[in-house]
Amino acid sequence: MKFFPVIAVILFSTFGAAAQMTNDLSGAEIQGRQLAQKILEQWPAEDSTNTGVLEIHNSQIREKVPLTCETVVTSTNWQSIYTASWTNKVEILLVVHATGQSNTYFYGTNDLNKVPLLDDIPILGHLFRSSQKLSGAKLTVPFANSDFWFCDLGLEFFHWPEQKILKKELHRSRGCAVLESTNPHPAPNGYSRVVSWIDEETLGIVEAYAYDARGKLLKDFEPKDFKKIHGQWQMQTLVMENVQTGSRSRMEFDLKEK
Repeated sequence: MKFFPVIAVILFSTFGAAAQMTNDLSGAEIQGRQLAQKILEQWPAEDSTNTGVLEIHNSQIREKVPLTCETVVTSTNWQSIYTASWTNKVEILLVVHATGQSNTYFYGTNDLNKVPLLDDIPILGHLFRSSQKLSGAKLTVPFANSDFWFCDLGLEFFHWPEQKILKKELHRSRGCAVLESTNPHPAPNGYSRVVSWIDEETLGIVEAYAYDARGKLLKDFEPKDFKKIHGQWQMQTLVMENVQTGSRSRMEFDLKEK
């Protein structure tokens, strides 16, 4: 099952470290880098737009927000654009993916309660006078008040230089390679490592655990439902749970044949 086009849509820098000599790496580390590289090299075949809802459940709110995920494929990159639309505001996250380069993130909103943003981005210009290019700790910000951070929607952990295959096992009835991605310089509120079960047949994520800067389990990401569209498997339901707070967010898309 290949899972396009949700969460970058969903599989997404060739590592600068990949060009380094691998003499000091173990076999598991070499295989881990190779697997992450294969995942990053996957591109969606064509443009697409999926609509759905983002459900957010926590101790303070319980709401459903209309959501759109658009995929745009060009000759030099592909882009995933997430749009959450309330009655009085809109939030957009743009993630640009290019082979051999790091992801580029842009965020824009017309929410007047937020600080005005900088750096005009043409693709967002039809809605906002300004938007912001994001990096570093700014990627560990919730999208639309959900448990999905900006970095989650770009699967940023596959870009980290430290990748290692821990083992291979069955998980949710799929043959998986267990990939450990380690962040050498985690932000105080970011991830120190992510352990993901990768379907060996399709390279799709079956499940992933994210750990905080102290090494404690923080999030559980689990794709739930799939649907075959034009011969290609796509994610229909995605769940992100913060196990420390009990908060839970769910993206559900209405996948239809064109």
